[in-house]
Amino acid sequence: MIRSRRAATMAAAAVALAGAAAAQQAGPSDPAGDPTGGPTGPEAGRAAFIEACAGCHGREAGGDGPTAELLTVEVPDLTRFAARNAGTYDIVRVIQTIDGRQGLAAHGGPMPMFGGLLTGPAAVVDGPDGAPVATTEPILAIARWLETVQEETP
Repeated sequence: MIRSRRAATMAAAAVALAGAAAAQQAGPSDPAGDPTGGPTGPEAGRAAFIEACAGCHGREAGGDGPTAELLTVEVPDLTRFAARNAGTYDIVRVIQTIDGRQGLAAHGGPMPMFGGLLTGPAAVVDGPDGAPVATTEPILAIARWLETVQEETP
């Protein structure tokens, strides 16, 4: 009984991983073949960013949004993310900062957790080690748009 439950759990996990991999390669989250990038492409990301993030970070992600001066912490210039990270744009770190998995001190960090607000269909991106990282389409789209606005590192 335990062995069959374990086998069923393993089979379900394998099916879920295969489904996530297939969705990543050919599902609606795949921008290939769609010049706008679909629901996870940069165009969708810019729209989601303006709606959810521009109040603090500004429409062009420079940290100069209309509410930035009201905050007690400095709002970062997101166009310099790669420059602050030795020239590397770490999409997984960006995703995990937006959804609250990284960079937050419990409930008192400077960046609010937007994972619960930026809901939508699931999306998967490969991490630097090849492991899949799950998020939502709007968060992945924002992360992909932010990659397109990175300033060159000197």
